[in-house]
Amino acid sequence: MAGKKYVYDFNEGDASMRSLLGGKGANLAQMSKIGLPVPPGFIITTDACKAYWTQGANLLDEIWGDVMSAVGRVESATGKKFGSLDNPLLVSVRSGAPVSMPGMMDTILNLGLNDDTVEALAKSSGDSRFAYDSYRRFIQMFSDVVLEVGVEHFEEKLGEVRKSLGVEFDHQIPVDSLKKLTGDYKDIVKRAGKEFPTDPAKQLRLAIDAVFRSWNTPRANTYRKINNISADLGTAVNVVSMVFGNLGDDCGTGVCFTRNASTGENKLYGEYLVNAQGEDVVAGIRTPSPIAELEKVMPDVYKEFSRIAELLEKHYKDMQDIEFTVERGKLYILQTRNGKRTAAAEVKIAMDMHREGLIDATTAVTRVSPEQVEMLLHPQIDPTAKYKVLAKGLPASPGAAVGEVVFDADEAAEKGAANPVILVRPETTPDDIHGLFAARGVLTSHGGMTSHAAVVARGMGKPCVSGAETVKIDLKAQSFKVGDVTVKKGDFISLDGSLGVVIVGKMPLIDAQFSDDFRSLLDMADKESKLEVWANADTPEDARRARDFGARGVGLCRTEHMFMAADRLPSMQKMVIASTKEERVAALASLEPMQREDFVGIFEAMDGYPVIIRLLDPPLHEFLPKIPDLEKELASVGENSERGKTIKAEIARANELHEFNPMLGFRGCRLGIVYPEIFEMQIRAIISAACEVARKGKAVHPEIMMPLVGIKEEMKRLEAMARRIAAEIIEKEKSKVSYKVGTMIEVPRAAMIADEVAEYAEFFSFGTNDLTQTTFGYSRDDAENKFLGFYVEDGVVEHNPFHVLDRDGVGGLMKIAAEKGRSVRYDISIGICGEHGGNPSSVAFCHSLGLNYVSCSPFRVPVARLAASHAALGKLK
Repeated sequence: MAGKKYVYDFNEGDASMRSLLGGKGANLAQMSKIGLPVPPGFIITTDACKAYWTQGANLLDEIWGDVMSAVGRVESATGKKFGSLDNPLLVSVRSGAPVSMPGMMDTILNLGLNDDTVEALAKSSGDSRFAYDSYRRFIQMFSDVVLEVGVEHFEEKLGEVRKSLGVEFDHQIPVDSLKKLTGDYKDIVKRAGKEFPTDPAKQLRLAIDAVFRSWNTPRANTYRKINNISADLGTAVNVVSMVFGNLGDDCGTGVCFTRNASTGENKLYGEYLVNAQGEDVVAGIRTPSPIAELEKVMPDVYKEFSRIAELLEKHYKDMQDIEFTVERGKLYILQTRNGKRTAAAEVKIAMDMHREGLIDATTAVTRVSPEQVEMLLHPQIDPTAKYKVLAKGLPASPGAAVGEVVFDADEAAEKGAANPVILVRPETTPDDIHGLFAARGVLTSHGGMTSHAAVVARGMGKPCVSGAETVKIDLKAQSFKVGDVTVKKGDFISLDGSLGVVIVGKMPLIDAQFSDDFRSLLDMADKESKLEVWANADTPEDARRARDFGARGVGLCRTEHMFMAADRLPSMQKMVIASTKEERVAALASLEPMQREDFVGIFEAMDGYPVIIRLLDPPLHEFLPKIPDLEKELASVGENSERGKTIKAEIARANELHEFNPMLGFRGCRLGIVYPEIFEMQIRAIISAACEVARKGKAVHPEIMMPLVGIKEEMKRLEAMARRIAAEIIEKEKSKVSYKVGTMIEVPRAAMIADEVAEYAEFFSFGTNDLTQTTFGYSRDDAENKFLGFYVEDGVVEHNPFHVLDRDGVGGLMKIAAEKGRSVRYDISIGICGEHGGNPSSVAFCHSLGLNYVSCSPFRVPVARLAASHAALGKLK
């Protein structure tokens, strides 16, 4: 490691060095290089962070000479001296990972102050109040981040001072009270058994050490886990000379996006505070003013900021999140990064920038992630519902949520797994990340559109109402009041994060709607994809929804769901309890017209796209009531009544059909071979429906899928059955309907003999739900309820294999099946119809196998469409 460069001045780096300098440092270096007003500073690299975790304090000894040399160059650039009693240099120390992690890492401002330099700062600035305000902020931040003295002790003391003075905001506290407060703060540190360092060089060393340590705090680890960010990246440390927004009314600080982060509108979107430091904006302590008002207060600054914002957006070709400070009328840019935004804003910004010629179509498609598409499909409050607004705040993150009120992040994390909860807080902090993740939505009484709660909620796709200042929260009483209305823990409220409103009770929610931009983006995505996206659809309504979402076919139509309707179940139950073939055929005859009608509706809805219909799959006993329910009914109607006789037959048949492990029992193709009349009826209904639709002049492409095949002879017999029946009907109807016969691959043996199965199957569809169960030897319900959660949490498995496809085991079988199937039938169509078909990682794996399509629930079709394009473009692997 000898000779490795760990410290870079801003003028030595640029945006291409992101992995080494971190996102924040690389952008500061780039802005400095193109001449923007960036305060002088330097960066300690991510390599230093990685070395720190192997060498510890020895790493700081190794680089300390370079750090102090860099401080000297900042002194020369600013004309100030670190630790000077004349014109002291103060610095900020901030983290900056290669991947943006807003609010996750720790920041220290005003470093370099002590009892002597604070007086020098007061003299050089001509403002004692400003100097002591900066000093009390520094003591609190440093003690919290470095010395690990809880911030609540300082906030409690600050609140006592405000109350004793009868003021509402910190900036109203006079200098004498601030001087006393700094002494009180140091007493808090002493009572905690810690010593507050007075040497600026020691402060800097401890702060750098703290930033490196903060890379592995619980909240940082949680954020990385939620967002799939590697723990190996490390964080850089940015040391920047301080500029001050709290010197008076010609000063200020703010955060601004170059476009609206909620809607995507091409308009500056942000907030600022006069006479404040940056932490005041993001911490939500004071409610800031909209950025548009800056034009009235400081018109020259606003004009310059607008120019820089436009320049940065064109330079980075993306919406920027900019932090700025105004010191005595001069604008400084402290940070720029690609801005976090809602999924809806991401789509609009991508499409607008494409139309503006700023980015090409491929870039626009890759800007929107499949996970963001999932967020777009959030519910909204039914616009026809009548309601009374309890409180109004800022529309910080769109969407709607209904849930029980909780006031604590730990409780939200605990209850949110099983029940919908709304987290209600005065404001949130990075330590609340686990509660925000578990909650359906968040309500805060303080903070603005760029507060922690707002930024994190938007990133997670959860509704947030912030800055609802009429909401008076009593954390001890676990309640909040708005006027004379009290809402307690456990009460239900509804949030509309798009409008910024809070409503008492449960409001009806409706599904989100596609925007024209969203449709256009998905159409562009389809042009990049090699995989088609189909949908699982069991009803004509499902099929219509699937087409509306852009599905190119139905990959799974489960016929058993059609039999569960109230008007059909009695006939199905008669078929199940029948003791002879004749009785079964009679019961099936009454079901056949209903099946045919269903298929006609689905074929018409799909308008010429292929429809794969799986013949009856579940065990027959699933269509009978539970035995205890039957026995209870029998006791009430009597054994000798007509209904009683039927119930007794149902109980006897249910006992006869009882299996110790139904998932591996008498189901699927085994039913069709033992009771061929069941599958024969379904095949007749499919082909008859196809002929009926074809007579109307419409294209129709049915595909008949045999479930649970694991033996070549099963497929051979069932394929012959389908061909015989289809030929009879097509000849009778004088039709030219074409169709396919294939199978689900959902047991390991089918994958291993796929070449034999392919002699009779024109298509394979991987049923990965059952294939995962049979590969792992898991019963899904039991595994998820008993141990899979622990396995994931404890690192036994990386993901729940029912959510993310197991590439090594299940995926290995899929690879074998695809290769063997194509070795016999080169043009065999191969897809996937388990819910994995809508999981982005699983879609990418299917792309790598060269499958023809993935099929998923209609609501996940847009996710899969975008994932398929990202896989084809190499953005998703």
